[in-house]
Amino acid sequence: MKNASTLPRLTLAAGKEKSVLRRHPWVFSGAVTRKDKGLRDGDPVEIYDSHNQYLATGHYQPGSIAARLFSFEQCDINTEFWRDKLLSAIEFRRKILLPSPHTTMYRLVNGEGDGMPGLIIDVYGKHLVMQAHSMGMYRLRGTLTELLTELLPDTQAIYLKTAIETADNESVELAGGWLFGKADEPVIARENDILFRIDIEHGQKTGFFLDQRDSRAMVGEFAKGKRVLNMFSYSGGFSLYALRNGAEHVDSVDISQKAIDLVEENVELMGGDFAQRHNAICEDVFAFLDRMPADAYDLIVLDPPAFAKHHRVREQGIKGYRNINRKTMEKIRPGGLLFTFSCSQAVSRDDFQTLVFSAAALAGKDVRVVRRLQHAACHPVSIFHPEGDYLKGLMLEIGS
Repeated sequence: MKNASTLPRLTLAAGKEKSVLRRHPWVFSGAVTRKDKGLRDGDPVEIYDSHNQYLATGHYQPGSIAARLFSFEQCDINTEFWRDKLLSAIEFRRKILLPSPHTTMYRLVNGEGDGMPGLIIDVYGKHLVMQAHSMGMYRLRGTLTELLTELLPDTQAIYLKTAIETADNESVELAGGWLFGKADEPVIARENDILFRIDIEHGQKTGFFLDQRDSRAMVGEFAKGKRVLNMFSYSGGFSLYALRNGAEHVDSVDISQKAIDLVEENVELMGGDFAQRHNAICEDVFAFLDRMPADAYDLIVLDPPAFAKHHRVREQGIKGYRNINRKTMEKIRPGGLLFTFSCSQAVSRDDFQTLVFSAAALAGKDVRVVRRLQHAACHPVSIFHPEGDYLKGLMLEIGS
C-alpha cells in the first residue's frame, strides 16, 4: 500500500494557496512554481504551499488546470478511499429518495459535487454509465467497476464513455465500452412513472439529460390543454411530461433523425392515444423558428445544447442565446409560457438572466419571471465550486 507522503508533489507559489484553503477543487497551472519530475497525466499528486505545508491531494494533468483535487486530508489513496467516496454518494442519493419505485434513473456521482472531479456516474435501473472527464478517473475505471458491482449488487452492466480535456482544453475520447456485463436488450428506465428508452452506447451524454427531471415535471404541471413546442427535444423528455399531463398537442423538434426516432419510440412506450397528439419534426430549430407561424404555441421549451463551452467563446454564445430567445418570444402566443435554459458553464446565472432580459427588450415583449430553474437534486454542487452550477433556467410569461 502506497503511503500518501510518498506521492509526487506540486508546490504552489507564495499566496497561491488561498483558493485551495477555501477548498476549491482545481489548481491552475499558473499557481504552480515547482513539480516533481516524471509526472504523467492522471497521476495522484499532493499539493504543498510555499512553506512546504500539505494542502490537498488530487489528479495531475498537463494543461490550464494542473490538478483536480479529491481530498483535503492527507491519507492513503487506495481502494478503501474510493469505496468511501462511492458509499457517500450512494447514501446521499438515498437521503433524497433515489432510487424509488417511481424513479429508477438518476445521477449517482456528479464530479466535484461528490468530491470526485472528472467522474460522472448515471444510473438507469440496473445499468450504469460512467463518464471519465480526466485521465485520473479513466485510469481508475477498473477499481470503480469492482466497487460499483460490490456496493450496488443488482447492477447488470456498466458502460464507459470518456471525454478527456487536453492541455489546450479540447476534448478527446479514449477507448470506452462495456466494463461489466452488456445490455443485450433496449435499456428502459423510469422517471416519475414515465418510461424512457435509453441509448447508452450512442446517445448524447450518458443517454439522457437527468439534470432536467424537476423542470420536466414543472412543464407537465402547466401543460394541460396547451399547444406545446419542445425545441432541441432530443429523446422527448419534456414532450412526454406534457402529453401525460393533458397537453392538447405537442411538437418535438430536433435536427437529429436519431433523436426524433427516439422521441417517437418513447411516445409509443406510453401507450394509449398519446401518439395522436404528438408530432416529431426533424429540422434545424432556427429554420423551424423562421417558418413557424406566430401564436401557434401556448407553451414552449427552449433547451439548446451549450452555445459556449469555453470562456473564449462566451460572447458568441451569449449572442446565440439572445437571438434564439428573441425569436421565440416574438412567435409565442401572447400570455404564453416559455421555459428557457442554458447549460453553458461559461455563461453565469446573471449572464443568462441579463441576455434573456435583453432578448425581451429586442422582441418588444412584456416579460415576467415566474420561476428560476436549476438542475435536479441528484446533481449536487459544492459550495466551494460555483462553476459546477452549470444549468440555469427561467420560467417566463411572455406578454404582448
